[in-house]
Amino acid sequence: MALPPQLKAIQHHLRTAQEHENRDPVVAYYCRLYAMQTGMKLDSKTPECRKFLIKLMDQLETMKKELGDNDSINQEVVGNAHIENYALKMFLYADNEDRSGRFHKNMIKSFYTASLLLDVLSVFGELSDENIQHRKYARWKATYIHNCLKNGETPQAGPIGMDEDEEAGEHGAEGFSGPGLSHGGSFRAEPSSGSPHQDQSLGPGPAPGIGFTPVPGSGPSGPPTTTYNNIHIPPGAHAPANTPAELPPPTGGVHLSPEDFTKAQKYCKYAGSALQYEDVTTAIQNLQKALKLLTTGKE
Repeated sequence: MALPPQLKAIQHHLRTAQEHENRDPVVAYYCRLYAMQTGMKLDSKTPECRKFLIKLMDQLETMKKELGDNDSINQEVVGNAHIENYALKMFLYADNEDRSGRFHKNMIKSFYTASLLLDVLSVFGELSDENIQHRKYARWKATYIHNCLKNGETPQAGPIGMDEDEEAGEHGAEGFSGPGLSHGGSFRAEPSSGSPHQDQSLGPGPAPGIGFTPVPGSGPSGPPTTTYNNIHIPPGAHAPANTPAELPPPTGGVHLSPEDFTKAQKYCKYAGSALQYEDVTTAIQNLQKALKLLTTGKE
């Protein structure tokens, strides 16, 4: 089903969902959830938009049933950690390539996709100031490097002052497609590969499932979708379902509030999510934060 023009702002989030359908269904799920929530705000009254959004809701409902035993779907704190770690991993891959002066389409795509996934984090609540800056920088970098390569210029490597006029808005994946271009996945590739994960299944073709009819040259569609169709996470519910109302004080006389326990649990979830990507450094940092909070009552 074609994406109504009134909902153009969510087209790249839907494309990202398609691209991760098989690679990481949790990412696909939350991208569609963000697209649905944003689409409802954009236009839920005109017949074509209403029909599109109802089908997207059905798709999310089915998907939630398919992923029913996944903690990243059942517990928002775990889902938040999963999406944030994935987005920041993608950002760091692109940033490292940028700082090393290795400019290619895959790193541009990684910058831009990271910015889209940071958008998606808003389904869990307001973005942190840090993630807002990461999103803005990633989107701007994608635009800047893309324009430089398009014009035959050599981009300046590493952090540079952002030109507000160049920050990407509807830039999306246009101009980023091409042979070997991937959109996420593993971040353990050798630097010379120019890609965090080469997925040969991604190639031009019709957009599967609920999403949009891509414009020629707007980038590859994802691999064939399943019949995924569900979701309904109310916005604003941030506490994990298993957080006790009252918790015993820790040993050593340090008094911790329920919020402190929730933060410590969140750090532990972040650590677990980082280990899924074999990122020992991030896992250790988050576990140290949790330990410090539990032993001192301070972050």
